[in-house]
Amino acid sequence: MKFRQLGNSGLIVSELCLGTMTFGEGDYYGLKFTFDQNKANDLVNQALEKGINFFDTADMYGNGQCEVILGKALGNNRHKAVIATKTSFRTSENAFDAGVNSKHLVQQCNQSLKNLDTDYLDVLLLHNDDPITPIDETLRTLENLVQQGKVRYVGFSNYQAWKASTMLQKQKDLNYSPFVASQMHYSILNREVESEIIPMSQHHGVGMMVWSPLSSGFLTGKYSRENPAPNDARLNSFDLGLFDREIGYSVIDKLKEIAKRHNTSIVAVSLSWLLSKKVVSSIIIGVSKIEQLYDNLKSIEIQLSAEELSLIDDLTKPTTKYPATFIGLQDQILLNAKTK
Repeated sequence: MKFRQLGNSGLIVSELCLGTMTFGEGDYYGLKFTFDQNKANDLVNQALEKGINFFDTADMYGNGQCEVILGKALGNNRHKAVIATKTSFRTSENAFDAGVNSKHLVQQCNQSLKNLDTDYLDVLLLHNDDPITPIDETLRTLENLVQQGKVRYVGFSNYQAWKASTMLQKQKDLNYSPFVASQMHYSILNREVESEIIPMSQHHGVGMMVWSPLSSGFLTGKYSRENPAPNDARLNSFDLGLFDREIGYSVIDKLKEIAKRHNTSIVAVSLSWLLSKKVVSSIIIGVSKIEQLYDNLKSIEIQLSAEELSLIDDLTKPTTKYPATFIGLQDQILLNAKTK
């Protein structure tokens, strides 16, 4: 296993982070749980043995049962793990039990500590923005949680670049602990973060934790034009509509060629492409079968060539939109003088 700095912090995390959204039993918003406590214990132990030290969860996954299962699975190995959890989505019918207001943040931080059976959270991320809470209130509450020792590092997820950047600058102005991590969707089939989020993150020193790096399993290669809905596939019941399937089928064909050259899987190629991106601190891998853990681990064993990386880039190169179109009109002498 290889390790990376989490943004501009002193925390070192494994390149692969084990996601726990499949922990539990039953069905949650179309996502089918596949790991009861015993299976989760086995998965977490095997992940630790393979060098994975980073684990991701959220207060609303499985109505909290995912956090509970992860806490029990880690048990005495808590000191070996970096735990990231998230809060913002609704956790009860009470009107105030959602968002990033002070009441909800404090309440859910305390609940996550209880669920995970731990004294502190390594990383607490704002899972989503809300439409009413003032920035000052959210940031003041996060800083209080850090000062109380309940939270070590803070971050955001699914935020627009302008909002995250505004919050980061205010944190720095007030000498608050700044966001060191983001959790964003990024894959070969969805590269929207490249326009604003990634430049902003690199400017402020924010490391990206990538969620759904395989586009909900599409980049495993199990989907095809001939069989668009294979049995028990996640996208059959849990589809966020984050990519164009027709483009996806063509991309899969090219990735198969690259995978064959490396004697590996499409999964490994897709994750290796992401690991080539400097902004990426860790990739969150979610598995429904323990065998998938080992397929994901292959991504750290291969090294794609510059030519292969460029080929993949060209497959899904995003359309540049204004005002980024004016970057191409910047002064060439100044550009040539740029050192980093």
